[in-house]
Amino acid sequence: MRQGRAWWPYAALVIALLLLALHGAGALGPLESVLGFVISPVERGLSNLVTNIGGLFKTIRDVRELQAEVERLQQTNDALRIENIRLQEQYVAENQQLRELLSFKSDNPTYALIGADVVERGCEVYPCGEVIGEDTNPYLRYLIINVGSRNGVAVGMPVVTSGAALVGRVARVSAHLAYVQLINDPQSQVAALLQDSRITGMVVGKEDGALILTEILPDETVGDNEIVITSGLGGLLPKGLILGQVESLTYEESALFQEALIRPALDFRKLEVVVVITEFDRPPVEELFEGEE
Repeated sequence: MRQGRAWWPYAALVIALLLLALHGAGALGPLESVLGFVISPVERGLSNLVTNIGGLFKTIRDVRELQAEVERLQQTNDALRIENIRLQEQYVAENQQLRELLSFKSDNPTYALIGADVVERGCEVYPCGEVIGEDTNPYLRYLIINVGSRNGVAVGMPVVTSGAALVGRVARVSAHLAYVQLINDPQSQVAALLQDSRITGMVVGKEDGALILTEILPDETVGDNEIVITSGLGGLLPKGLILGQVESLTYEESALFQEALIRPALDFRKLEVVVVITEFDRPPVEELFEGEE
């Protein structure tokens, strides 16, 4: 078997040499034409196939780049849409507050008012009571507004928001800022009046942020959901500013007075725009003491 296979290489070599000789002599011209006629379409088909495959890969790459660009544009569009909603909400909310404050101004033409924006809230940046520098914050609940002594703001002035709701009183001022003590601060006390029953008392703040109406006599009847307003006693605040609404009433026999839990008229966390009342009609109590020694 091995001896039978040995002549094939030599035969192949002889055939190759013979074909080269015939090609050189031009004898294979007709055969080459026939083969070229047969092979040419196959060659063109293979070439087109390779070209199409290359184009397909380029198309896939272009599609991927296009998909990435679409995703990027979608993310940008989503971000812009969210920002638009935020700005629209802010515009609508502030516009509503401003309209209500303008209504408050028109309802109280004798008041002198200064508008302000809330720039900081207590217990959000610094924990309540934390030492800031060398000064221990004496108020647990406060906010800072962007008007100060240069705008005519002074300590003790009442601060209100839309709906004639009392926010608090100015406790400290600088040239351009004012520190407002909220009515639910533990150090706050406001002379109050129940709108329907005309019962008077004192609204005070608690450490947990609750608002309590104290000094209600045991035999006095407080109506459900009565509105609590400022009484104006003492002349420190205008009469009729809204403090909140009675939520519940408690009384212990060992106590001298009843107490009412008050639901505040506003959400202190959502304050954005307020008004400082710099002047209002005060009762001339000092007339009673004129001429006395």
